[in-house]
Amino acid sequence: MKYLSIISILCVSTILIGTACKKQITYNASGSSKILRKVQFVLYTDKDFSSDNHTITFKVSIKKSGNQVLWDSTLAPMKIKDIPNLAHKLIIVKAVPGNDPSLLKVGFYYTIKDVGNSWYLNAFNVGETFKVVNFNFQ
Repeated sequence: MKYLSIISILCVSTILIGTACKKQITYNASGSSKILRKVQFVLYTDKDFSSDNHTITFKVSIKKSGNQVLWDSTLAPMKIKDIPNLAHKLIIVKAVPGNDPSLLKVGFYYTIKDVGNSWYLNAFNVGETFKVVNFNFQ
């Protein structure tokens, strides 16, 4: 009986360890596997902009060196006073198109109407599989 419970514990442990260690993978045309690269864009502010009625437009972007755009998306224009606080932050998760393994430039570009343009960018280094771009708008 003792032998049977040791085998049961080993079997259950093996199953739990095997399922817990699975990683999300993709397969390329040659059939070899690669870990999927993803970017998480986070937008919020911890400042009080309640009286700022300027219109702002944000664009999230993934670029290769030389400014080759792999992906970008423009968010709906909003008033600066409507940028969410930390408790209501915007989160956008995007897989890198083509699972490009090179050094990437990821982040936010924004335009404030009648004021100007700016950006908040980070490097997504070779070998990294997950990047968080945490933009606290000031």
